[in-house]
Amino acid sequence: MKHMIHITLKGGAVKEFEAPVTPMQIAKSIGEGLYKAVCVAKIDGVVRDLRTPIEKDAQVELLTFDDEEGKRAFWHTASHVMAQAVLHLFPGVNCAIGPAIKDGFYYDFDVEKPFTPEDLEKIEAEMKKIVKQGIPLERFELPPAEALELMKDDPYKVELIEEHSGKGEAISFFKQGDFTDLCAGPHLPDTSRIKAFKLTSTTGAYWRGDSSKQMLCRVYGTAFPKASMLEAHLAAIEEAKRRDHRKLGKELGLFTILDEGPGFPFFLPKGMILKNTLIDYWREIHTKAGYKEISTPIMLNQDLWHRSGHWEHYKDNMYTTVIDDTNFALKPMNCPGGMLVYKTEPHSYRDLPLRMGELGLVHRHELSGALHGLMRVRCFTQDDAHIFMTKEQIKDEIVGVAKLIDDVYSMFGFKYHVELSTMPEDHIGSDEDWEIATNGLIAALQELNKEYVVNEGDGAFYGPKIDFHLEDCLGRTWQCGTIQLDMQMPERFELEYTGADGEKHRPVMIHRVVFGSIERFIGILTEHFAGAFPVWLSPVQAIVLPITDRQHEAAAKIKDQLENAGVRVDLDGRSEKIGYKIREAQLQKIPYMLVIGDKELENGTVSVRSRKGVDLGAMPLDTFIAKIQEEIASRSND
Repeated sequence: MKHMIHITLKGGAVKEFEAPVTPMQIAKSIGEGLYKAVCVAKIDGVVRDLRTPIEKDAQVELLTFDDEEGKRAFWHTASHVMAQAVLHLFPGVNCAIGPAIKDGFYYDFDVEKPFTPEDLEKIEAEMKKIVKQGIPLERFELPPAEALELMKDDPYKVELIEEHSGKGEAISFFKQGDFTDLCAGPHLPDTSRIKAFKLTSTTGAYWRGDSSKQMLCRVYGTAFPKASMLEAHLAAIEEAKRRDHRKLGKELGLFTILDEGPGFPFFLPKGMILKNTLIDYWREIHTKAGYKEISTPIMLNQDLWHRSGHWEHYKDNMYTTVIDDTNFALKPMNCPGGMLVYKTEPHSYRDLPLRMGELGLVHRHELSGALHGLMRVRCFTQDDAHIFMTKEQIKDEIVGVAKLIDDVYSMFGFKYHVELSTMPEDHIGSDEDWEIATNGLIAALQELNKEYVVNEGDGAFYGPKIDFHLEDCLGRTWQCGTIQLDMQMPERFELEYTGADGEKHRPVMIHRVVFGSIERFIGILTEHFAGAFPVWLSPVQAIVLPITDRQHEAAAKIKDQLENAGVRVDLDGRSEKIGYKIREAQLQKIPYMLVIGDKELENGTVSVRSRKGVDLGAMPLDTFIAKIQEEIASRSND
């Protein structure tokens, strides 16, 4: 017998329906626009297919492409459309997996030879036919034995089913026309909703990321509900290519990575100026904030890493060696060395909080396939700091660190958002300590009126953390700053301070970084500014351009005056046309070009041009020096 149920929608509105009702029917009852836009639904907090029958009162949130879960379902469905198209064109190909990823999807195929760009065009054309047909995606389940029989000709699906079959649960599939895939879903109702898509690239990928297993052909793509959205996305990709720090790093002479050291960047002279300028800024703001700088060895014995807990949780990422029959490891992080520094002398409660900063070179073993310019390397300079404090000082210290990070990101013009990560399953320490630590982070965020997202179970093994994700000019986010609260390592290293009561107490510790990695931050800045760094950061801040050889001697004197005024300056004395010299300087992203001709010598001026092509006119050299010194001192981003 039919009965009525109440559906509570996002925002609190309640609608009555005859049971059973599906999210698709709910969307249609609200409006045709929503019905066409909805991708999946969240039913009592669980993301489901739009055709899921709802038999009882429930909270239902209808999710479109604007929602993250909607995007994932959209892109996952697009990956199924691509796989179906591939099997139409290349019968006998084995399909591996095809998940949604950030900004799109991929699918791995076992093929005799990798797909070519021409193949991708053919696949796209076949995908358009499948989309036009509006083929429904229908979910069904089979017992493990029947699932194995259905997928017996595809070894990758068989492997996945066999791993799951031990649980005794039914195996989930999705069928669209003549294509059936092993999949938990959810998916769009049919293929017609994928209005615009593009296959962007192919690459090799080992099955399940294991280099001992079969190399597959991975095809990447993206898809959108509207052609205009796809066009904007592809334009953003092209802009990102133009800003790629690897390309600009080479063109601007900042850094290189050689075959002799994969993942180990070589900084060139101009790159070192940039790096050292950032480090000078780091030292300045940390001195003002009451930090004392230390330096600890990059290699310490294995016993230390056992004591800190890193060996148990991190050994696969560590480089090791043997010295005098003792096992040593290159440090993957600076904190154990900081513990030893704290223990070199006794401390009183009057010494706390004790803030110790370190620009430590750390080494981490990354898989070769994960390496990416300066963004993912095997050694980097971590702008670390460790703050030792009493429990009563936790909130104030976290607030102070968060304000420092905010000052830095704001100075570079970055927006950012905050995420709080809580206790993981693989952790050390008591639940009580974790609760105290987590509450300390929450209290600080509340005092700062910072909105934050909670990542359940994503904390470090020794404590909860706050991560700062900055947003660059292309809208991409990068996790850089972090604040990690730790009650475990002081316990393991038996750190102490003498309290006001004369008794020994255990300090609490904060691990924190601002840049995260100096090298990675340089990569982010390079892409954010497209290599046109603010004047204070630019490796070369001005260049003197004599029009002819007659002005060379005067140009050299001007260069000397600028250098004496603290300006980083070059002189282009080549016998080239001035237009060519200006274009070369603009390609090198040099902020200011000082053109010197007979007229300028006669008037005692320099003609100033900006790298943006703006002619700032002739001015006395002293006027220009005052102008650029002000820009450098203020650390302006203009």
